Amino acid sequence: MDFAPSPLARELHDRLVAFMDRYLLPYNAAWHAAALAGDYPPPFVEDLKALAREEGLWNLFLPTLGPDEPGTRLSNLDYAPLAEAMGRLPWAAEVFNCQAPDTGNIELLHRFATPAQRACWLQPLLRGQMRSAFAMSEPDVASSDPTNLQTTVRREGDVLVLSGRKWFITGAAHPQCRLFIVLCRNAGADGGGGEAPSHARHSMVLVPAATPGLRVVRNISVLHHHAPEGHCEVLLQDVRVPADHLLGDWGAGFAMAQARLGPGRVHHCMRTIGQCELAQRLATERALERTAFGKALAEQANVQEWIAESRIEIDQARLLVLHAAWLLDQGDAADVRQVRAQVAAIKVVAARLQQRVVDRAMQIFGAMGLSPDTPLAAFWTWGRALRLMDGPDEVHLRSVARHELAQVRGQLGASTAYFTTPEQMRAPPRLRT
Repeated sequence: MDFAPSPLARELHDRLVAFMDRYLLPYNAAWHAAALAGDYPPPFVEDLKALAREEGLWNLFLPTLGPDEPGTRLSNLDYAPLAEAMGRLPWAAEVFNCQAPDTGNIELLHRFATPAQRACWLQPLLRGQMRSAFAMSEPDVASSDPTNLQTTVRREGDVLVLSGRKWFITGAAHPQCRLFIVLCRNAGADGGGGEAPSHARHSMVLVPAATPGLRVVRNISVLHHHAPEGHCEVLLQDVRVPADHLLGDWGAGFAMAQARLGPGRVHHCMRTIGQCELAQRLATERALERTAFGKALAEQANVQEWIAESRIEIDQARLLVLHAAWLLDQGDAADVRQVRAQVAAIKVVAARLQQRVVDRAMQIFGAMGLSPDTPLAAFWTWGRALRLMDGPDEVHLRSVARHELAQVRGQLGASTAYFTTPEQMRAPPRLRT
């Protein structure tokens, strides 16, 4: 088990960091000014995307990328440090066509789309000519249990009809969003829902953004942070699309959603670690530069402890996420239950890590850490949101616990050999000769 990046990944990482330093960081203030003024995405983003593609820094996230498709194919393990580097600048991923939720949607289309669907949606996404959204969460049910989802899809001849309400749909406000992949509960006269097992009652439907009946109601701020690409509430009122807009098989939506989450969570977690690394660097520089009560903050014992705790926790989290990426790369050779538990674990660890590390950095910065002058307040907000997005901590902890219990349940009593009861001490076993 070797978590060191391959020579290709190391080279791409160095080139990507150099690209960000040379081309993206100088535009960072301009990006924020444009987004604040409602000029989103800023016009220069398309120029940067074209330059990134020319430099070979494009579609780096997809292990199954074909030789005839634009980009560079990397394993999950090799892509992880690149995702960490992109995470330091939250808008950077779009420049390299590695942004969520499009990465997960591209993976879905890559695995399950028909040739016609690939030509219509996958190819433009791979070329960076459009954006997409994944519509799963709903306001009226506990979406952490996807079997609760109430948005319905029914068949009417050669048409699929969707009705329901979704919210916190990332990317739905992006001007270039052309496609919604909607997870729906099967319904209708053909018996689409009631008789099937609870995890086989949902389907995914490809809904063009311009379809009548689909309406973006509002862009919901997250802890008063406004994301220009959107975390939106979306209403579907008798939305009608051709039957060939079904993605994959009827009733396979839940399994497809699960397949989408593994690599996506690795990407999220590594971007989080990138933000934590930046927060740690900012905090350390601030501690060295600022003086309080006659000595530098870096000489204060509690500040030293904060810096040390953050370093230890960041490195621990990175190793856990890299192990999850490695497990995903093992494919059929990996224990599916172990992979699922590991992916659940990194989601909990990364979100909590971000809150702790960024909170310490904000404390070292003082009032400035609460302002928009540094990225810390936005990083903290995103870390808190991550504890709910893609499922709350409690659901992922439940998954880890179930895996742990299942491993032990079949071997109950095996560990009692380590007991030292009075009975065992009175009757030691005889040595065999």
